[in-house]
Amino acid sequence: MIASFFTRRRPQVIAGLVVLLAGGAAGVYFWVHGRERNISNPHVLFETTATVRKPPAPPPRADRAFEWPLYGFTPARTRSFPLERPARPPFLPRWAVRGDDLLEFSPVAGGGSLYLLKNNGALYAIKRATGFVFWKKKLGDLAASAPAYRRGTLFVTLLQDKGRKNGGRVAAVSVQYANTLWSRPLPSRSESSPLVVGDSIYFGSENGTIYALSAATGAVRWTAHVSGAVKSGLAYDRGKLFFGDYSGRMHAYDARTGHKLWSVGTSGRAFGFGSGGFYATPSVAFGRIYAGNKDGNVYSFSERNGALAWRTGTGSYVYSSAAVEDIPGVGPTVYVGSYDSQMYAIDARTGSVRWRHRAEGRISGGIQLIGDLVFYSTLNRHTTALGAATGRRVWSVPRGKFNPVISDGRFLFLNGATSLFAYDLRHGAPYPGLAHERRLEARLTKVRRARGRLEAAHKVRPHH
Repeated sequence: MIASFFTRRRPQVIAGLVVLLAGGAAGVYFWVHGRERNISNPHVLFETTATVRKPPAPPPRADRAFEWPLYGFTPARTRSFPLERPARPPFLPRWAVRGDDLLEFSPVAGGGSLYLLKNNGALYAIKRATGFVFWKKKLGDLAASAPAYRRGTLFVTLLQDKGRKNGGRVAAVSVQYANTLWSRPLPSRSESSPLVVGDSIYFGSENGTIYALSAATGAVRWTAHVSGAVKSGLAYDRGKLFFGDYSGRMHAYDARTGHKLWSVGTSGRAFGFGSGGFYATPSVAFGRIYAGNKDGNVYSFSERNGALAWRTGTGSYVYSSAAVEDIPGVGPTVYVGSYDSQMYAIDARTGSVRWRHRAEGRISGGIQLIGDLVFYSTLNRHTTALGAATGRRVWSVPRGKFNPVISDGRFLFLNGATSLFAYDLRHGAPYPGLAHERRLEARLTKVRRARGRLEAAHKVRPHH
């Protein structure tokens, strides 16, 4: 038992012993508590909702005009999707696309379809209304990111390219025919969910390189290099890109030029240790950046200059990407999960904890707000919705593992461990697009069967 504990917690144990040997009350504090004290700097600028430009609430739609284009929904990665009216269970199951390969990231949506990248590097196009798999395409051997959608094109990053052990790839794929429009090998792996802003795409890679590419051609517009691996997606607000790296630094860059605006470290300085690594994709709201860290803390930095606004500790690693929103009756709040098996609602201005909820297991994936419900998934395969104001459980199913759900306002699309499920948020309302979608699918099924018969006949045809 002691050996097992030492194996799991070896870095923390060694750090604690070093500090204790150095002596002093600070060392005792770190050994007992496992992290530094919380910090709150109230003088750091906080923009109210009235001064922040918020996108209009999209109406619930089942047609082709609806888009969920990015991991986190918006370029600021706030992970908040507004609804015209609150969603409440029962959420009735409508369809499922089952499989055996791990689903770590939720799909994106556009053009009447969902686009899902599995961990085996396979990209799927799935009809939102019915779950019909329109096409699938194997792009690489390993992936751990969500695609991005823009005007009929998908942008994908890969951890491992086909036949390459260490190199990744970035590619653009047409959603209509699943053909590759352009593709670029990368010198190192990438699990950074791409960000599309205007006609540029942005992402990071494990060798610490940030890329800005032309969305049309894949041509490199600029690159930048930082001191640690960049595993998270990049967030964008008002011409600036924000991201953390594995050396424990948070960065801001000019999106157009690639010029570094600021770069700041995180924790550990009080005891002489290095900072923890950022895996979580940051969220940007209220003039602040919010991101969890492997050192067990959630951080808030000033968007303007990187000043530390607050640091709030949890009981373990924070891989989870946060959802941020100004909830009526609650105020600006950061919702984030931790490996300590708890969900946290944190005051976005001060860093104080509004409420915490004991989850069914460890939380590794991002948090998603759908209306006034907070969704999370746990590593022991549960997905749960809590009231954003209260932290009380509203709905739960024994499915899921990493990133939980997205929605188009009518359906809730839930990531199981290996399968994708659709639940109806408005099960009593008619769905006018359903008959049309089924006619299209019937036609496509006939074409596929005819093609299969021709291919089979060609294979058995005798050669003279």
